[in-house]
Amino acid sequence: MGSPVRVLAEATPATRDRYVDLLRVASLAAVVLGHWLMAAVTPDGVGNLLAVVPALQPLTWLLQVMPVFFFVGGFAHALSYRSLLRKRPEGSTDSVYAAFLRARLQRLLRPTMVFVLVWGAAALLIQLLGGGGGLTGVTLRLVTQPLWFIGIYLAMVAFTPPLLRLHERYGWGAFAGLAGAAAAVDVLRFAAGVPYVEFLNFAFVWLAVHQLGFLRADGRLGVGPALPALRRPALLAGGGLVGAVALVAFGPYPLSMVGMPGEKVSNMAPPTLALLCHGLWLVGAVELLRAPAARLLARPRAWRTVVAANGVAMTAFLWHLTAMLGVYGAMLALDVPLPEPATAAWWAQAPLRLAFAAALTAVLVAAFRTFERPAAPATPPATATATAPGTGSAPLAALGATLCLLGVLGLSMVGFAGLLEGRTALLIAVPVSAPAAVAMTLCGWLLVERAGRGALRGGSQRP
Repeated sequence: MGSPVRVLAEATPATRDRYVDLLRVASLAAVVLGHWLMAAVTPDGVGNLLAVVPALQPLTWLLQVMPVFFFVGGFAHALSYRSLLRKRPEGSTDSVYAAFLRARLQRLLRPTMVFVLVWGAAALLIQLLGGGGGLTGVTLRLVTQPLWFIGIYLAMVAFTPPLLRLHERYGWGAFAGLAGAAAAVDVLRFAAGVPYVEFLNFAFVWLAVHQLGFLRADGRLGVGPALPALRRPALLAGGGLVGAVALVAFGPYPLSMVGMPGEKVSNMAPPTLALLCHGLWLVGAVELLRAPAARLLARPRAWRTVVAANGVAMTAFLWHLTAMLGVYGAMLALDVPLPEPATAAWWAQAPLRLAFAAALTAVLVAAFRTFERPAAPATPPATATATAPGTGSAPLAALGATLCLLGVLGLSMVGFAGLLEGRTALLIAVPVSAPAAVAMTLCGWLLVERAGRGALRGGSQRP
């Protein structure tokens, strides 16, 4: 018998789109590398290299690849939900929604909750012992920040069924509607000065990118009735790039596609029309690379590498900041000099820092990878009926997903610093503390689990 990775790779169906798996891994790897490179740590704190050297900000047009991950998510969610619908019983789709949420959230939330609980316990112990200052305090605040991405992803999963129905009815029109709404929000924000309206673009911008994944699932990003092969991705990439450049050059949008300290306007928080255009050019660009990448992934060794990386990608993403800050903490503890960011000495030291951060991340992945293993697939049994006990599970699952979303977003904002002082952050105008955010996430996950399991058990019984 071969290794589990080899067995899984060799069992891959011929119909699987391997390029999507590569894009998922590559996008998360780019985010990790970007975070490691942008961190400008000194004995006084943690800064941003892009703020120290503004000339490097154009690199964010390559390294800000979260739109690609959300695009891939849309593709996967469409296939997963449709697969469950094909196996559903006649009658209500209630149990299908609950099973879909459970299946999609389980692999995401299991490693996330382990990360949250381990760091929460560590933060409490550190602060009870009187620690929490200096780089330790910064670490307790920063390690949860990447969780915002998981919160947005949770929303995409929860909204997949209604948005997929819109896509099936209107196609490109559904995407155009979301993109138009994002543009309208920015007009109201910048031209009319309407307060707080910009936060709507957390939904409109990211769900528009997610909608592109639906179009890809239906083969509508490639050839078309009036467009030969590759023409549509090229138009998407070119149009998105021209739009982003024009908005940055002539509009109120900053050059950086990631948030910068002290900026009045960020393209990321909340997202802007410029970021949506950036997402369009990235999606078009990766689609143009689809054919050569497919040839590469037909090679067994390349495909095994992607399979292995996909099995630990979320764990690595969750723990990569822990590893990076751990390396800097060890350097400070050992009195290793930290050069001024962006100096020649700093760049010379960078490969060594990256190597140690990668090694420590690998150690953490080895310790926690078991929690990323997928559970058995959730499939509504063929004997389910609309009146089975599983009916009614969709509202429970939706409530659980909402609690998870709010809890994860809240924790990304408040962090684990100031636990004993009751530190809070505003989440939709409501103060939320770290313990409250953790409780919301845990309760939400349990509700999704209960709803998904209940739907499946209920479906196996006759009324």
